[in-house]
Amino acid sequence: MEFFETHCHLNHPRFDDDREAVVERARTAGVREFLIIGYNRVSSRRAVALANPGCGGYAAAGIHPHDALEWDAAAERELRVLLTQPGVVALGEIGLDFYRDLSPRDAQYAAFQAQLELALELSLPIVVHTRESVTPSLDVLEPFASRGGRGIMHCWSGSVEEARRALSLGFLLGVGGVITYPKAGELPDVVRESPLDRLVLETDCPYLTPLPHLRRERNEPAWLVPVAEKVAELRGIPVADVVESTTGNARRLLQPARV
Repeated sequence: MEFFETHCHLNHPRFDDDREAVVERARTAGVREFLIIGYNRVSSRRAVALANPGCGGYAAAGIHPHDALEWDAAAERELRVLLTQPGVVALGEIGLDFYRDLSPRDAQYAAFQAQLELALELSLPIVVHTRESVTPSLDVLEPFASRGGRGIMHCWSGSVEEARRALSLGFLLGVGGVITYPKAGELPDVVRESPLDRLVLETDCPYLTPLPHLRRERNEPAWLVPVAEKVAELRGIPVADVVESTTGNARRLLQPARV
C-alpha cells in the first residue's frame, strides 16, 4: 500500500531533532508521498526548503488565518516566489478560524480572499482551514470554485449537509486523526456517505494524534495507518481499497502542479 499524506507540518520545530527518523518511519509504514504545509511566512519558507519532489516530498505555502495580520504587499511578493519553487504543489494553509480568532475576522477574510485570487492566477489547488467556520468558508469558496478553483478541505469538521455542499463545489475532504476519536461529531457519517473518490488522508502532525496513540504524543506521518484503518472500518471495505483510492485522489489533484 502506498499512502499519500496530504497534510503534515514536518516544518514545525517539534521535528527539528529527529526529522529524518520521522520520515524514515513514515516510509516504513508505506507513506510514499507527503505534503508539508506552510502556515505563515517562516513556516512556508521551511516547507519549501524541505520539499524533495524526487523522493515524494512536496510543499504548500500560505498564510493561515491565525497569522492573517501578516498579509501585506511584502507577504504577497514573497509568497509568489515561494509558490514557483520546485516541489511546491499547493497554496495553503489558508481559510478562516472563528474558534480562536487570533486575527480579526476582517483580516482573515482579506487574507483568505487575496490568496484565493493568487491560487487562481497560478492555477494551484488550495488547502483550506475551517475551524468553527465551515459555512462562512464555503460562502467564500463558492465563487472561487465557479472560476475553476479546486482544493482540499483540511481536517473536515462540518456536518453531513455542509460536506455535501463542499463536494458539490468540487473539493476533496481531508480525514485525519479525529475520525478515531469517540467524540468525532458527524465525521463518521460524512466518511460513510461521501464518495470514496472524494476523500484524502492526513495527519496534521504534530497535532491531532490518532488513537490508539495517546493524545499528548506528538503525531507523525507514519500514524496515517490507523486513520486509514478507521475509514475502512466505517465503510466496510479493505484498508487497501481506502489507501488506493485516497492516494489516487491526492495525486490527481496535485498532479498538474507536481514538479
